[in-house]
Amino acid sequence: MNFDINGFVATVQTLVAQWGLKLLGALAVFLIGRIVAGWARRALRRALDRSELDATLVPFMTGLLYYALMAFVIIAALGMVGVQTTSVIAVLGAAGLAVGLALQGTLGNFASGVMLLVFRPFRVGDFIEAAGTAGAVQEINIFTTRLNTPDNVGIVIPNSAVWGTTIKNYAANDTRRIDLVAGISYDDDIAVAMRTLQAILDADQRVLKDPAPTIAVSELGDSSVNLVVRPWCRAADYWDLRFHLMRTMKEELERAGCSIPFPQRDVHVHEVGTAA
Repeated sequence: MNFDINGFVATVQTLVAQWGLKLLGALAVFLIGRIVAGWARRALRRALDRSELDATLVPFMTGLLYYALMAFVIIAALGMVGVQTTSVIAVLGAAGLAVGLALQGTLGNFASGVMLLVFRPFRVGDFIEAAGTAGAVQEINIFTTRLNTPDNVGIVIPNSAVWGTTIKNYAANDTRRIDLVAGISYDDDIAVAMRTLQAILDADQRVLKDPAPTIAVSELGDSSVNLVVRPWCRAADYWDLRFHLMRTMKEELERAGCSIPFPQRDVHVHEVGTAA
C-alpha cells in the first residue's frame, strides 16, 4: 500500500487554509480578552479604592467582573472557530446544572459569600471569631474569607463555614467590658479590698465613667472570696488595659494588706490506736 504524500500535503493545506486563521483568531481573541479582563479588574479595583467603597466589597466585585468577562471571551473564541454559541450556551446551562449538583459545597461557599457581603456581619480589619478560628479579617473573596491570627498566621476559611456558624465580632462596638476576678482571703476586709480596686479604676484614664464599672462579691469559693471587677473601656484599649489591671490589682491588694490565696486543702490525720 503506497502512501499518497501529495494527497496528504494537499489535505493539510486545505485544513490549514480552512481552520488555521480561525484557530489563530480564536487564540488571539482568548489572549487579548484575558489581558483586557485583567486590565478591567485592576481598573475597577483602582476606581473602587478611590471611591472609598467598603474594602469588603472590592475583592468580590473585581473577581465577579473578571470571571464574567472571561466567560464572554471563551464564548467569543468558540464562535471564531465556527462553534454555534447558542448551542454552547444551552449545553453550558445543562452542564452547569449537573456541575452545580456536584459542586454544592462550592456553590454554597459562593452563596454564603454573597450573604456575608449583603448583611455584613463584619468588615475588613475587624477582629472576629468564626468557624473555630479567631483573627483579623484581611479579605472576603467569592468563595473564602481570609484571616490573620494574632501571631500573624494566615487562615483561609470557606465562606459556608463562616456563615453557618456563630460569628463573634470583637470590633462591632466602640466599647467593651473587661471581666476580671480578684480573690482575697476570708480573713481580709472586703470593704478595704473593694475600695482599693475602685481606686485602681479611678486612677486609670482608659476606664470609662459611663457605663460605670462594677465591683462586687461574686462567689464564696473554696479558698477565697471572689470579687468581680468589670470596667468599661474603648475597644482599642481592651488588651492593654486588661493586662495592666491584672498586674496592678495584685500589687495594690497586697499593698493594702489583702492576701491573694491559692487553692489549698486541709488534711486532718486521725491516729487510730492498735488493738491489744
